[in-house]
Amino acid sequence: MSSPQERLVAQLARLKELSGLSLRALARQAGLSSSSLSRYLTGQLVPPWEAVVALCRAVGRDPRPLRAVWAEAARAGAAPAPRRNDLPADLFDFTGREAESALVEELLHTTGAVAIDGMAGVGKTSLAVHVAHRLAPTYPDGGLYLDLHGFTPGQEPLEPQAALGRLLGALDVTHPPAGATERAALWRSELSRRRALVVLDNAVDAEQVRPLLPGAGKSAVLVTSRHRLVSLDGVPPVSLEPLTNDDAAHLFGRAAGLALAEEEAVSQVLRQCGGLPLALRMAGARLRHRPGWTVAVLAERLRDTANRFDSVFGMSLRQLDAVQRRVFRLLGVLPGADFDAAVVGALTDLPPDRIGAALEELVDAHLVQEPSPGRYRMHDLIRQYAADIAAEEEPQADAALRRVLRHCLAQAVAHDQILPSPYRKEPSPGDPAKAMAWFDLEYVNLVACFDAAVRLGVDEVVAELPQAMRVWFFRHRGTDDQARLLEAAAAAAARLGRDQQRASLLADLGYACAAAGRLTEALSAYEQAEQARPDDDIAAALALRIGLVRRDLGELEAAQAHFRRARELFERIGRRAGQSQALAFDGWVTLHLGRHREAVELARASVALTDGPAQITGLVTLGVALAPDDPAESLRTLHDALRLSEQNNLQHNQAWCHNYLGVALRVMGSLERALEHHRRALELLEPLAEVQLEIDFLHTYAETCRAAGRHDEALALLDRTIEFARALGRPYDEKRARAAREIVRAAR
Repeated sequence: MSSPQERLVAQLARLKELSGLSLRALARQAGLSSSSLSRYLTGQLVPPWEAVVALCRAVGRDPRPLRAVWAEAARAGAAPAPRRNDLPADLFDFTGREAESALVEELLHTTGAVAIDGMAGVGKTSLAVHVAHRLAPTYPDGGLYLDLHGFTPGQEPLEPQAALGRLLGALDVTHPPAGATERAALWRSELSRRRALVVLDNAVDAEQVRPLLPGAGKSAVLVTSRHRLVSLDGVPPVSLEPLTNDDAAHLFGRAAGLALAEEEAVSQVLRQCGGLPLALRMAGARLRHRPGWTVAVLAERLRDTANRFDSVFGMSLRQLDAVQRRVFRLLGVLPGADFDAAVVGALTDLPPDRIGAALEELVDAHLVQEPSPGRYRMHDLIRQYAADIAAEEEPQADAALRRVLRHCLAQAVAHDQILPSPYRKEPSPGDPAKAMAWFDLEYVNLVACFDAAVRLGVDEVVAELPQAMRVWFFRHRGTDDQARLLEAAAAAAARLGRDQQRASLLADLGYACAAAGRLTEALSAYEQAEQARPDDDIAAALALRIGLVRRDLGELEAAQAHFRRARELFERIGRRAGQSQALAFDGWVTLHLGRHREAVELARASVALTDGPAQITGLVTLGVALAPDDPAESLRTLHDALRLSEQNNLQHNQAWCHNYLGVALRVMGSLERALEHHRRALELLEPLAEVQLEIDFLHTYAETCRAAGRHDEALALLDRTIEFARALGRPYDEKRARAAREIVRAAR
């Protein structure tokens, strides 16, 4: 008996069938994102009821008969994904701001966007987070938070393209498009049918924020900045002033943990803190930790320093012992967004019990924040204060930072060893899902550590860290930092005289460029790797990858020569999976050179050499080669490849299999079935950053449309191919698409 979710998926598939539209066209008609609709139709996600209603209306059907099966699927545990909540914890002592809170909430309801501005320490982030938590029930799809690092000491503001990559990653889009414009469009599409609240904290200017704004839909955005973002159209500003005396006194009293009676002394403290919540909390914490003090004593101590930040920060620092003060100032040189106790251990070289006690004291003094259990961060003002003190008083700061860099590298290597990879025989014991989650959590900090290692000239860390992130990068192709890190790492390996490591890094760089469709850059990186005289393992992989680039450039004979060289090298080192891949791709170019019988033999030899996912390339090659002469075996072989791809959750391979099922069915004359597989291939490919595959798929899809007499569709697909090829500087693909377009026009 089918499950409730399977019955719902069947009903949704029926709606798509009734529409007669492609997935993308139906998504546009219903006002959904095509990636969300794909997940609904494949059972990965139960849609919200509003999405079911939108689909029914798009095809002119009454949604009410579906209500029962939808409700049953939701109750069965396949309900929409859990609410995402990246927001920092709300402050327990949030005080005042009633008028500002009400105005922000009203503007979010009416315009869907607000920009909160004000001076450093005035409480912009606290207000944004407080309102976001209060409005959580209004935004059932979650709260997203991103620090844009507009004013973070030691860090450059986050570029819009990178910010979009992180925001899309929070929505489980792991392979975003390469360009900022395309990412912004996908971001708006993904938010269009969600009801989420996005907090963009610490923006440097309007240009940084503009591409990150949601489009039409029910989602909303809260922006904070020290600057008033007057040029941000459609985003009304709310400017924060320091707290009023009454609110400041109330917050100071709550932070101090006592009722305030010394009115004159309290007024002096409030004047010194300037109505800034950050300063008031720290002054109150100082008084709370000195029960023998009166407010008058605190006021006198604060008067010793003219600058309110130096006075409050300095007083909070003086409540610490020598070890705690050292921990604090060293935290000022720590790279990254947040940290845990283990990182502080590496930074300070202290035992765990001393670290825990020091962090507790720093949190109590409001010098460090603990937004989630075991994760810590510092306010930008306090971080800068700590860094300034470290520059004056901590001669061993560089040595401490180097310990952190080596600690982070060791952690990355240890977690990487748990992940399955073709580059190692056996992974280390451990949970791969937890290891991957660690990389997800620490990614921003690892990149910051890498940049610090470059700055300090710690070439060992620079050369090794990107290799420790190799599996993570493979699963998140399109990450903005990857090529930059690999280029710097290859240069560091050269300085260290590590030719083999440099060759391996350059090979990874070429692969990253090829996945992004930049074939000329990929070939340059591969050729540099070859010049480093790599060992047979690296040389074999390089020969295979160069063959793939030559194939995609249309240089089939050159590609074939590289595939055959790769096969020889893989055979020499006993890598059967590598031999299988080389044979399969040799068969692929042989097929496209018009030698079908030879291609079949090569593909059969490929499949016979190995098993599991390594067979997929050979099976697809064999299936396409057999299509003209043995349709039954062709389809059986291609479905075997698809099944392996699905069993191993290889979405790229699933898309590839569907596309070439379309090609095989076109050869057999089953044009409508062929078109269905082409559409499915593009649906699967949509969330992935695989430009080369998309160009290939568009071309083959257009050929099937032409064969089916759908000339307008074919021309539209070929126009997209030409546009892609031009943008990437791909003359071979552009020439091929233009030639195909002339054939279609002649057939109209």
